[in-house]
Amino acid sequence: MRQALHQLTVPTRGRGLVEITAAIVDWTAGNGITTGLLTVFCRHTSASLLIQENADPNVQRDLVAYFDRIAPEGPGLYIHDDEGPDDMPAHLRTALTQVQLSIPVAGGRPVLGTWQGIYLFEHRRAPHRREIVLHLLGD
Repeated sequence: MRQALHQLTVPTRGRGLVEITAAIVDWTAGNGITTGLLTVFCRHTSASLLIQENADPNVQRDLVAYFDRIAPEGPGLYIHDDEGPDDMPAHLRTALTQVQLSIPVAGGRPVLGTWQGIYLFEHRRAPHRREIVLHLLGD
């Protein structure tokens, strides 16, 4: 059994989804581990991870709009607003999604469906540099 660890730094342009599939597939393939389990972990409380459709960009727009409706910004809605009006809604959106993904690896590649991509979901309005940790375990 072997394992490998890597950190990706992902720049965002503010609220929205950033596809990180290619970087993850490239790193996974370069490790020589053909069968195993890949853990993808987001080291933040105001950004999250999703496996989602990567064919139609309207899916991404609809997801952002949906989360805007269920965790809206607004004066007086939240007690915690230390970093501005988008701070607590960002934490809620992260709580409703996930910060860790577990993806099987076969043939040296993450096992994803035909239309599946791996995304960092930025929940803050301002651009950020997000850290994603990849851990691969297998043979």
